Amino acid sequence: MKRISYKLFACILILLLISLSMPISFRAAEKRMITEMDLFRFNWIADAQISPDGTKVAFVKVWVNEKSNRYDTALWMVPTDGGVARQLTAGPTDSSPRWSPDGKTLAFSRSAIIDGRPQASQIFLLPFDGGEAQQLTEQPRGAGGFEWSPNGKSIAFVSTDDPEEVKPPADDDEKKEKKPERKSDVRVITRATYRSNGPGYLNPQVRTHLWTVGVPATPGEKPKPVQITKGKFSVGGPSWSPDGSRLFFASNRVVEPYYNPPNSDLYSVTAEGSHEKHILSFYGGMRGFTFSNDGKRIAFGGVQNHKPIQSYTQPDLFVMSVLNYTLGGEPKNLTSQYDYDIGGGIGGDQQSPRGSSPGGVVWSGDDRWLYVNVAEHGRSNLKRIDSSSGKVEPLTSGDQSVISYSANRDASKMALIISTSVSIGDIFLVDTATKKQTQLTRFNDELFSQLNLTHPEEFWYTSFDGRKIQGWIQKPPDFDPSKKYPFILEIHGGPHAAYGFTFTHEFQWMAAKGYVVLYTNPRGSTSYGQDFGNIIQYNYPGDDHKDLMIGVDEVIKRGYIDTSRLGVTGGSGGGVLTNWAVGHTTRFAAAVSQRSIADWAGFWYTADFTLFNPTWFRAAPWEDPDDFVKRSPITYVKNITTPMMFIEGEADWRTPPNEGGEVMFRALKYRKIPTAMIRFPNESHELSRSGAPWHRVERLQHILNWFDIYLQGKSMKIYDIE
Repeated sequence: MKRISYKLFACILILLLISLSMPISFRAAEKRMITEMDLFRFNWIADAQISPDGTKVAFVKVWVNEKSNRYDTALWMVPTDGGVARQLTAGPTDSSPRWSPDGKTLAFSRSAIIDGRPQASQIFLLPFDGGEAQQLTEQPRGAGGFEWSPNGKSIAFVSTDDPEEVKPPADDDEKKEKKPERKSDVRVITRATYRSNGPGYLNPQVRTHLWTVGVPATPGEKPKPVQITKGKFSVGGPSWSPDGSRLFFASNRVVEPYYNPPNSDLYSVTAEGSHEKHILSFYGGMRGFTFSNDGKRIAFGGVQNHKPIQSYTQPDLFVMSVLNYTLGGEPKNLTSQYDYDIGGGIGGDQQSPRGSSPGGVVWSGDDRWLYVNVAEHGRSNLKRIDSSSGKVEPLTSGDQSVISYSANRDASKMALIISTSVSIGDIFLVDTATKKQTQLTRFNDELFSQLNLTHPEEFWYTSFDGRKIQGWIQKPPDFDPSKKYPFILEIHGGPHAAYGFTFTHEFQWMAAKGYVVLYTNPRGSTSYGQDFGNIIQYNYPGDDHKDLMIGVDEVIKRGYIDTSRLGVTGGSGGGVLTNWAVGHTTRFAAAVSQRSIADWAGFWYTADFTLFNPTWFRAAPWEDPDDFVKRSPITYVKNITTPMMFIEGEADWRTPPNEGGEVMFRALKYRKIPTAMIRFPNESHELSRSGAPWHRVERLQHILNWFDIYLQGKSMKIYDIE
């Protein structure tokens, strides 16, 4: 028996040595390349909420319903001691779990689906001592943005109303005699912002107000919601004072705020809806606010307006004192000397397409520390910041992106959703005292164990003026440096945004199809400091294009790129730079511009937000027409020889197609340059991130089709003119 064991061991050892001597590509042969269709197999996690006692995490699991071409959501829970996750609700439209203060009940949002359409969301309660979920609200326009009171006896929420819909009920005789009134479908528009990417056309008569509703003390009880705020201005972001006596909320009470730089106002009202107080007017944009545990301070992330106005102003962390729930002094900027983005994140295409990503500012149990997410050099990690001195220390670290987080009652434990270049995002538990990090979920492990995914190569290079630019090279999984590869430059949008260490399906799939993919953070990107972000003001596009081209040259120097097969693509601000690049160089053999801008003047007039303040342009188009012409890609269309495809969402009001792809497409058709325009019905500016699943897949297919034709010589008839 011993001889046989020794022989068996020897055989295993020989086989192991042989396998280790094989090329990596051969050893990885049992794994397959990622495909565009894997989107239908992904699982996403959103809104991870740790319980007050820190023993469990409730969260939203999101997946694709391929048959209905939609995303379904359900509530799940995982224990923090390493147990198995289990499903709490069946879905398909459950989200926003929020623990009661005693941890015995979950409030959550659910919307019914009628004729394939989700209805207004309502608040439901799920008790943990047994029983089915019970509906708490029946608001005609839905209920959302809710928060438990500190004693757990009521819930504050926001809901919308429309004064035109509030009419006295007709008596029986009136009902018999009155004929149905014709309701006009004509829109009367008087405001400069009259539509929004996603929601579409706005109704200025519909306003959001604050309500409260009691939590049933006995089964079957149906407390009636009470409206707390009224008036012609909307409110949002409700938060209870620590003693539960008052509700705090934000409200912008300027009729047409777009004429001035952003301003944020904080108000409070008693829990019964009386004695409203104006607490703070912050000259800038507040990003949520949280009370210290002793109720004496409020912390918030925010962007303070700068004089002169900037294109990009780095977000900071502020603290202010409150005395008897009124302002006790001006807000103190804790991070004015810390040159990174407080509350910043990293862009990719695989954050959860449904469900929220909470974060904000978290106080430690003793009110000494403030925990916040910070974007730094293409990474996003939690930091702890001394609430008095502003001293910054890392809480998490690594090549990753912390997407969202929540804390238990004393912030001794935090639940984080973390993504990396090769993982979509799972829940991790962090002990804030020891900084120990434990993974709690692994929803995509089975799928990803079958895929041959690779980490990108990070590198830095020096641009024309000495600035250091960070970039990443995503190579094919079977990469051979002795070969020559086709190449795709990916350009992020914003322009004040950043690529980095987060999972991006598009890059992995392009690499799997045989392309070397370069993505960089040129000047104007976030996570590199205030000056780096704002340097492109009044010069966009411009020097950022130079950064990108030098990055292309740096990859070419490595010797494995076929310079006759270069492609470029990008969306939004990346679409702007794609249009710009092909008008300023002929080095690219193919380009795909997505949800772009070609005519800045047209965009100024038609986008869903205004540029009335001199952030991107010093003046209006008729006041400085030369600047708009000089910086518009359409001006240089006469130089373009590159075959171009344009990807457009037909409900995109952020970068309206008629000011981007449509303009370029028609101009290139006139010049007889090979071109195609792909239009996606009902899709907004979020097509690549949260568009309908089949549209997201088809978008990827069209992009690669174009590059396969012009960079790899493949024959396809789909874009031929019959």
